[in-house]
Amino acid sequence: MRLGQRRVFIIPTRAGLLFALALVVMQLGAINYTLSLGHALVFLLAGLGITGMVHTFRNLYGLVITPGRCAPVFAGETAHFQISLGNDRAAPRLALELEGEPGKAVTTALDARASATIAIPVAARQRGWLELPRVRLASRYPLGLFVAWSYLQPAMRCLVYPQPIASPLPAQSPTPTGGEHSGDAGREDFAGFRERQPADSPRHVAWKASAREAGERPLLIKQFAGGAQVELQLDWQLTDPTLPLEAQLSQMAGWVLAAQGEGCSYGLRLPGHSIPPGNGAAQQHRCLEALALFQP
Repeated sequence: MRLGQRRVFIIPTRAGLLFALALVVMQLGAINYTLSLGHALVFLLAGLGITGMVHTFRNLYGLVITPGRCAPVFAGETAHFQISLGNDRAAPRLALELEGEPGKAVTTALDARASATIAIPVAARQRGWLELPRVRLASRYPLGLFVAWSYLQPAMRCLVYPQPIASPLPAQSPTPTGGEHSGDAGREDFAGFRERQPADSPRHVAWKASAREAGERPLLIKQFAGGAQVELQLDWQLTDPTLPLEAQLSQMAGWVLAAQGEGCSYGLRLPGHSIPPGNGAAQQHRCLEALALFQP
């Protein structure tokens, strides 16, 4: 989208109105005392003000706006909508302000024949799709006597995941995948320790390492790299039914992050929707997206 004359509006600022009032008073004094130099000074300042008005308008006129993308965020965080500003003019554009929400203005400048990508911050207060609100692009350059602005509202939206609640994985019998046998343990590489979760089997506890902590920390579980993964099924039925809907979704979002952090192969079951087990960033996004868009 290119800003034309019909999309750019301009009015005097408070400083511009005071400047005009001062010119009127000076002109009246010059007339009353027949001061030719006073007339010249008033006309010179008025000419500077009009020139500043033209430059303020031209600072926005012809600007090219291109919508970008917005990465998913969790509820309670801030979404950043990417908008690209292009300047195909041989002069820079300075002191550009973009404001998506009151009090969250972003200031930038463009060099001659250059472009820049600006992130518009918008608070993500609830899960689901977050539409980009109307963005106000304004400029008071160069003198601050006039403000020119234009409203932008490209078709952009951001996916907001439920706010995760840190909770242990649900207690269930994990199903080993990948053909794990007792003889395969020698081919696994020790990767470290982690705190025990309720779903972990007691035979995986590192008793010697836990004893060294003298009971100051929870039991530790040995982690191995290169072995079989554990398959978990994160089912809606495993959540606390006494919790509100949003709290249940937040609990399941915490399970997804916990399972992903432990390297498990996990699936998701919601009423009317099921995701087969998997792992990786794509699996995490599919599960969190299903939680974000879930409607009972």
